[in-house]
Amino acid sequence: MSTLELARKGEILAGEYLSGKGFRIIERNWYHRHKELDLVAIDGDELVIVEVKTRQSPVWDDPSKSIDRDKRRNLVIAANAYARKHRIHFEIRFDVVWVVYSGNQQSIDHIANAFVPGL
Repeated sequence: MSTLELARKGEILAGEYLSGKGFRIIERNWYHRHKELDLVAIDGDELVIVEVKTRQSPVWDDPSKSIDRDKRRNLVIAANAYARKHRIHFEIRFDVVWVVYSGNQQSIDHIANAFVPGL
């Protein structure tokens, strides 16, 4: 399976997982220039920007560390553009969903408030 196929499969699974937790997925793979938002969702009264990280086992990296300062900045820029374009005035939260495939099985870890903009 290619890296792109693995990533898309992980994004689909992450969306299903979050929907099962009550999130309403409103956008998938939304682009602002070259910056992509994997999933955009509503959770209660928050707009949630979800970065999905998908790996195949064995996994050596920590998902929270896989989003460096530049990636966080790009997510914030794209999230603000999304909110402006759609006139959304909810608080914006940034989550990470970590999907790991091991053979035919997968595990999912959801990190709410994975980072705070500006930090």
